Amino acid sequence: MQQLKNLEELRVWRNQVKGTVALVPTMGNLHKGHLKLVDVAKQHAQHVVVSIFVNPMQFGANEDLDSYPRTFEADCLALAEHGTAAVFAPTVNDVYPRGLQQQTFIEVPGVSDILCGASRPGHFRGVATIVAKLFNMVQPDCAIFGEKDYQQLQVIRLMTRDLSLPVEVFGMATERAPDGLALSSRNGYLSAQQRQVAPIIYQTLQQISREIKSGSDDRAALSRAKNTIETAGLKLDYLELRRRNDLAEATLQDNELVILIAAFLGKTRLIDNLQFDR
Repeated sequence: MQQLKNLEELRVWRNQVKGTVALVPTMGNLHKGHLKLVDVAKQHAQHVVVSIFVNPMQFGANEDLDSYPRTFEADCLALAEHGTAAVFAPTVNDVYPRGLQQQTFIEVPGVSDILCGASRPGHFRGVATIVAKLFNMVQPDCAIFGEKDYQQLQVIRLMTRDLSLPVEVFGMATERAPDGLALSSRNGYLSAQQRQVAPIIYQTLQQISREIKSGSDDRAALSRAKNTIETAGLKLDYLELRRRNDLAEATLQDNELVILIAAFLGKTRLIDNLQFDR
């Protein structure tokens, strides 16, 4: 496995490699969900590149940029075991040579401003910009993203289509712990007691889905779910029922739905979603 530390090394490697290339963008601190993305990527291309870059543009002023866990050596060992062709791990200066304030950026209107975008202003600007840059740097044939970050996936799909980028974007179903908690690097912030509480998030999403499919009123089902989440000790950021294809607010005429949630358990912000048909 090649370790590529800057754009020059990446371009040398990319010019030499023959066959199709898949990209798996990450911020490192890899877990089983990330490694599953690599396995899925290998089904779509002959070579897999994993980027490891903690992107400062997508963190807000009071978020966990400095404390975000960085485990590069362990990540590389795991990626090598999963047959990754190359790891691209640039520095901030490589990616943003003129600094964040002078960096050209990309915004995807509409879908970037709701849900997590409303709570984290500028977050999806950072996501769209870094993914577009990685697509230009790596020049992959396809890229794989987890569906746990469902809104992020929709932003990337729209950005790719709007800019006519020659990259096929695939989503992979959320990888979960045996108790249903969506795997996330931020789960490591949870105390042992909080980790026991966290599965209530997915359990509640499943309950909403069951109620709506059985004919319950959407608003009533969501109201009961909010009470369940808050009674368990979490602080809700949002819990919403949306149309799956564009994240517009769901109406009774919409059948392809997704429930999305963000909630704080202590200081840790957890997100999840559940897709279902009415």
